[in-house]
Amino acid sequence: MDHSLKIYFFFLLLLSIIPSSDQQHPLDSLNPTEFVRVRAIVNQSYPLSRNNLTFQYIGLNEPDKQVLISWLEKVNNLPTPPPPPSREAFVIARINHGTHELVVDLSHDEIVSDRVYEGNGYPLLTFEEQNGANQLVYGSAPFLASIAKRGLKVKEVVCGSFTVGWFGEMRRTGRIVRVMCYYLDGTVNLYMRPIEGITVTVDLEAMKVVHFKDRLVVPTPKGDGTDYRESRQKAPFGPELKRITVVQPDGPSFTIDGGRVRWANWDFHLSFDARAGPIVSLAAVYDTEKQQFRRVMYRGFVSELFVPYMDLTEEWYYRTFFDAGEYGYGLCAVPLEPLRDCPANAVFRSAFVTGGDGTPIEIPNVFCIFERNAGDIMWRHTETMIPSGLVTEVRPDVSLVVRMVSTVGNYDYINDWEFKQIGSIKVKVGLSGLLEVRGTQYTHKDQIHEEVYGTLLAENTLGAHHDHFLTYYLDLDVDGESNSFVKSKLQTVRVNDPCSPRKSYWKVVSETARTESDAKVKLGSDSADLLVVNPNKRTKMGNFVGYRLIPGSVAGPLLTDDDFPQIRGDFTEYNVWVTPYNKSEKWAGGTYVDQSRGDDTLATWTSRNRRIENKDIVLWYTLGFHHVPYQEDFPLMPTISTGFELRPANFFENNPVLKVKAPNINLLQIIDLFACELDLNRANILSNAPRVLPHALSTRVHFLRVDPIFGVQVVDLNIREYPVKLVLGPKPGPQSQALLFPSQFEQVRVLSHDGCTDGQHLEYLFFGYDVPLIRIRAM
Repeated sequence: MDHSLKIYFFFLLLLSIIPSSDQQHPLDSLNPTEFVRVRAIVNQSYPLSRNNLTFQYIGLNEPDKQVLISWLEKVNNLPTPPPPPSREAFVIARINHGTHELVVDLSHDEIVSDRVYEGNGYPLLTFEEQNGANQLVYGSAPFLASIAKRGLKVKEVVCGSFTVGWFGEMRRTGRIVRVMCYYLDGTVNLYMRPIEGITVTVDLEAMKVVHFKDRLVVPTPKGDGTDYRESRQKAPFGPELKRITVVQPDGPSFTIDGGRVRWANWDFHLSFDARAGPIVSLAAVYDTEKQQFRRVMYRGFVSELFVPYMDLTEEWYYRTFFDAGEYGYGLCAVPLEPLRDCPANAVFRSAFVTGGDGTPIEIPNVFCIFERNAGDIMWRHTETMIPSGLVTEVRPDVSLVVRMVSTVGNYDYINDWEFKQIGSIKVKVGLSGLLEVRGTQYTHKDQIHEEVYGTLLAENTLGAHHDHFLTYYLDLDVDGESNSFVKSKLQTVRVNDPCSPRKSYWKVVSETARTESDAKVKLGSDSADLLVVNPNKRTKMGNFVGYRLIPGSVAGPLLTDDDFPQIRGDFTEYNVWVTPYNKSEKWAGGTYVDQSRGDDTLATWTSRNRRIENKDIVLWYTLGFHHVPYQEDFPLMPTISTGFELRPANFFENNPVLKVKAPNINLLQIIDLFACELDLNRANILSNAPRVLPHALSTRVHFLRVDPIFGVQVVDLNIREYPVKLVLGPKPGPQSQALLFPSQFEQVRVLSHDGCTDGQHLEYLFFGYDVPLIRIRAM
């Protein structure tokens, strides 16, 4: 029997004992079982014994929007929910050196569409292809000779694959990458030690070296001082902070059911995609006055990330990367580190991608979800004009954060979707990681008398100038699908009335965009509010309900329009675009970005100038950084962040958080603990109770903590300030729920003490930082 058929029948047997996905939400990410089915179905149609097959991308082929919305309405309104829409997978595969787009129906285990793509560009790279190309150089005699010529050890050389872009070539060059190499030898910070002057070109289809060039020899930057691992750091160290803890004694306020997340007044769906990373869908906010959830956003995600470098040298000019379309923003996601990437109260979720052979691969802890209480203020006022006394009301700002980190080569992108009780969605991206640096002969700035396209950061080390542009796809459905885009500009008005002491004021002039060309916005030139409104719904005051886009820092491209990287990245020309909804228009740089030619981009689609007024529209927002490296970015960059906010604009009748109560954080009771040992060598300190003893008690506490997230933990805490020891042991029972940290203890007040015999009572109050008052009762 054909090997692929054996695999197919094995998977059919496997599926017979695995529960079906009928209960899944239609927008849930493909699960491992579904990936296995897709692989088996495609392999059955293209047996590996007769075909060269690699899976470049497998993801959910989301249902048509109207089909899904109709299903959701029936689920919410009918006593018996209807079955969900059929699950389908969208597959991009390289089959016999051609690109196939396949739609796999998972309800019937069959391919329902198989189209060969013949346009410009290639699909995103797989890790297997990149690793295979990287390994080829170690078998190249010219490469090994070049390494020896530089006096370097081959075993300390590591290499990476770089896409080559497009620079006006009329003929297609095939799927190639350029391999650039780095030197370790005492450090893990390989990007600070580039081996310059060597270029190796690899054909990914033939998997062979097709070109080699050793153009020049420059010193390899030193490794001293570049290792960023904590264990390798040497004195002097920076000031050490006291411990800070995050405690939610009652557990989280959010719930997760599959991909559905509910918290406070928010309800949304979270999924994962190998190209986009996190996808937030069906975001709705609860209106307490209307007593219902109201729609805000149908779907939102990172559509593309364009990173052009400004170095024009032969080994660098082509470094103009499209990280989502060439490498996969989700494919490059990394596991998050508890207590480092995310706070102690975070809940983690895993996700799956596939390898080049279609095998599912788990990325553990790819998301963390947590409530943030950073001491910010949601609203406040102190009234001082009332004669009877001050009136002060304050509400702390608590929000929900969904986080993912994507490490694309040298850069780490920290992605946050933050949901706020005021009805806002704040989106933030932080950039950290390592710079791309070029080796050079220069060791001091005064030696440089030519254009070097960067900053001298250390001896023989130039940090290259570059940009980062992230384009977000935001399908807003503000109280429904039919929306309009409104630009509200602030206009200065000259006062001509001689009776007025004022000479000027400003007013709001609003313009509704009728077509796509009307909606293009370059930020920074004019003051304006940018709104998506529902022209069919008004508040009681007569205002159109809406949401406004509040940008963060603004940056736009500085490359000329005829420069080839900018032709491919022309979707960054404007910060804001608006298009009519089209299921096929998801990727701002086009579906096939590797060696693309700019003929299938957001800018291309909008050239049709379609009507967008009172339509189902999509808002595209591009945020950017112009990165001029500084020495503080060496050898590793501190995080720099920007983002934007989607904020209600006449969406509610009044302040939606006026009646929000502050969380109860004043008292934490710990019960069902008993004292098993009490050593009172200095009992006279306790004799005059009650008495405040700042930092005066040496305490060792043992008890079990039962937590719905972290499970059962044995907590062993120590405070050594005075020779009085109290040992508490666990009394079995699920109510022993608490977690104390020594850093929280400021004062200890002894309320009573009668010894440590059975039936006698001992009570302490601990005043702390995060939990102001903690009471321990020991019986």
